[in-house]
Amino acid sequence: MSRELVIYCDESDTSGRHFANFYGGALVESPHLAEVVARLDASKARLNLLAEVKWQKITENYAQKYIDFIDEAFALMAEGKLKVRIMFTQNYYSAHRLTTQQRENGFFLLYYQFVKHAFGLQFAGQPGQLTGVRIYFDKLPDTAEKCAAFKGYVCGLSKNHGFRNAGMEIRQDQLAEVDSKDHVVLQALDVILGAMQFRLNDKHLEKPEGSRTRGKRTVAKERVYKHIYAGIRALYGDKQFNIGVSTGRPDPTQHHEWNDPHRHWLFKPKDAVVKPEFAKERNRRSSRGEA
Repeated sequence: MSRELVIYCDESDTSGRHFANFYGGALVESPHLAEVVARLDASKARLNLLAEVKWQKITENYAQKYIDFIDEAFALMAEGKLKVRIMFTQNYYSAHRLTTQQRENGFFLLYYQFVKHAFGLQFAGQPGQLTGVRIYFDKLPDTAEKCAAFKGYVCGLSKNHGFRNAGMEIRQDQLAEVDSKDHVVLQALDVILGAMQFRLNDKHLEKPEGSRTRGKRTVAKERVYKHIYAGIRALYGDKQFNIGVSTGRPDPTQHHEWNDPHRHWLFKPKDAVVKPEFAKERNRRSSRGEA
């Protein structure tokens, strides 16, 4: 029987104060899939989270429930049964000389790069074994024609030299657009992805118009973010983790893109130009995601 990797993909803010174009992925190898889903579903049931779990739904009353739910996801990551990847761009670095077509298809061009590189699939092969890749995309926000073209390009990765050498196969019938309310792994991913764009774009500092203090929901979301950040640090032996840059590769003999439980990727265009007007003036703590 061939091996199978199951990837759940989601996307968030295409624009933001400092960072934009957030993409997230959660990968599970098929032997672990039933357990991962069952444990996350059981966590939701235990916490009486009967509806879909989403970052935007966090309130003061539900913050602790979300923290307890996401703890199960981090336990699965620590056990090597779940991997999470987050990709985003920074407004400080802007693509230069894009064609009209590239600008119109920017969303899918970036999504393609995320699927191709974020999980290091070219390093995930096993000798003499074919590996199928099944991908569930949260409902794609574009026309049917553009979505179909995008999926065609993703399938074309099977012909990529690195993917062929690793025995990776992506078939058209293994790509699907799904509703996140039916997939608990996507719900966990939504919370982690939402926490990152919340903190990187300084949304934890926002105050209602005319108020001197932050709203209760903002405070609740910051609490959940801080717990997620602590969870990421724990995966790395409680070391500092800079959420605003690409995660490092400390051991050159290891394929960190594939092996690590959680990684961030700050995507920078090859011909990027610096836009000083988007530099953070406050201090560097914001991009580091420090508590």
